[in-house]
Amino acid sequence: MRHLDRHTLAHAAAGVLAGVAGMSAAHLTAALLTPASSPALAVSTAVIDATPTPVKEWAVRELGSADKPILIGSVLLVTIAFAAVIGVVSRSRLRLGVGLMAGLVLLAGAAVVRQPLFEIANLVPTAVALVLGPAVLVLLTRALTAERTPTQRSDDDSSDGTATRRSVLIGFGALALLSAAAATGGQLIVRGRTALADIMLPRVRDPLPALPAGLEETHQGISRFITRNRDFYRVDTKLAVPIVDQNSWSLTIDGDVGRELTFSYDDLRARENVEHDITLTCVSNEVGGKLVGAARWTGVPLKELLEEAGVGKDADQILSTDVEGFTISTPLEAAMDGRNAMVALGMNGEVLPRTHGFPARLVVPGLYGYVGATKWVTKLTLTRYDEATAYWTDRDWAIDAPIKLSSRIDTPRPLSNIEGGRTVIGGVAWAQHHGVAKVDVRIDGGRWQPAELGPDAGIDYWRQWFLPWDAQPGSHQLAVRVTDRDGNVQSSGRATPFPDGSSGIQEIVVTVT
Repeated sequence: MRHLDRHTLAHAAAGVLAGVAGMSAAHLTAALLTPASSPALAVSTAVIDATPTPVKEWAVRELGSADKPILIGSVLLVTIAFAAVIGVVSRSRLRLGVGLMAGLVLLAGAAVVRQPLFEIANLVPTAVALVLGPAVLVLLTRALTAERTPTQRSDDDSSDGTATRRSVLIGFGALALLSAAAATGGQLIVRGRTALADIMLPRVRDPLPALPAGLEETHQGISRFITRNRDFYRVDTKLAVPIVDQNSWSLTIDGDVGRELTFSYDDLRARENVEHDITLTCVSNEVGGKLVGAARWTGVPLKELLEEAGVGKDADQILSTDVEGFTISTPLEAAMDGRNAMVALGMNGEVLPRTHGFPARLVVPGLYGYVGATKWVTKLTLTRYDEATAYWTDRDWAIDAPIKLSSRIDTPRPLSNIEGGRTVIGGVAWAQHHGVAKVDVRIDGGRWQPAELGPDAGIDYWRQWFLPWDAQPGSHQLAVRVTDRDGNVQSSGRATPFPDGSSGIQEIVVTVT
């Protein structure tokens, strides 16, 4: 029985190695061509598209930026489990095992074909896996069969198959190392391709003065006044960051316009760009959540581009499309009502990072990202909501998505233990497109007390705040709310992010020792 178990495990390992070899080689090939054409990433993307909204919300809320690696890892684990079963089947029925391995690869290939901007060339990585996976399975299965098959030996031959077994083990190890090298090489190539060349930001019309130092300089724990690019939240459906060549990229404005226009990257850079300080918020942000960030954006006013094309009389939405065919709907009014909506090319004094939309993205202040912040944008189509729908509206998210008044306690942290004495309660508040007028803090259910506000960067930017506190020993409940410049007070009514953003007052408990 032990002998049988050992050989069964060996064949399972052979199936796993065959599957991993195929996936790794395909991933390396995709890295050299189009990263999103990797079969593993294509399957993971299909899983995202098929996942019910409540599950997506849970993943964003509980896993944050780790949701994508965990999803990819889960897909790989399931694939490895199937490959192990295929390896065991191949022990007695090799042709069936080869067929099952090919079927597994073809299933991943079907996910590649379903991608919005599919091209025949995107199947090259799948073809590599389709050839290599079954071939390795045959090779390893035959090697294992030969290793356990008795051979005729001469009387003076004392060999008992140890050399053959050693050769098989060496082969398994070498294949595992080569697969790991291919997968690692693919990742390194993708990272290298995401590094931007030395592109300078375009000339800016009426540059803004530098933003003042924030409260984080004097009150530890409060979020930075300017969110660094590397710290800025990222929520999107991309498992591989699109690698866009700015020299061949273009932005087209079509649909209900007087004339269709197309702008190259250099065309947009050659225009007089503007700077605006704008806070962006993800609709998935829970009360007190971290899916919000503030940056200085450089780019071209969206309204100028649309007026140049000539806005038609029937359109009520901008259907924006990214380089991979993903779509977002933006109310046309939000681009034309005078707010600082823009096609952004830069972020915090740097060229727009690839993870945040290089070469260009939409930034529409006052709207949640899923309707106003298309990354890697390549087309703006003026149309009507009753004629065309986008990715998120097809999933029943709200069409109009103004960002709700919200505030957050950064320090002290929820459920933390702090020392008694003089300290501060502090955080950030936002009222995009209306501006923060005041922030109030409540301690242990008492009266609302006005907090002191940090520097002001305009109505589209968040405000830091703090309240000095003489913390006494015991358990304490802290709450915060914001009021905008129109007199609107943050709602205390609790709502989940779906379908138009969360609401409610953040209340936390801390223990003072």
